[in-house]
Amino acid sequence: GVIRARITVMPKDGVLDPQGKAVETALGRLGFAGVSGVRQGKIIEVTLEGDDRSAAAAQLEDMCARLLANPVIESWRVDLE
Repeated sequence: GVIRARITVMPKDGVLDPQGKAVETALGRLGFAGVSGVRQGKIIEVTLEGDDRSAAAAQLEDMCARLLANPVIESWRVDLE
């Protein structure tokens, strides 16, 4: 079987997000009033071979902690399809 996952990585609350701030500023300059709190992250889609969803979830968590995210400044969520 195949297990598909979507990983959402975002800056942790309270961590400076210069990309999000730049987007927020640009939106204001384009005339979009009332926009605030813009945070920019990334989405990573992964396909794993196998049928063991529990093992896949554990493996994906390990991938995030070791490579796909920076645990010091980013949080992540793994969603299996």
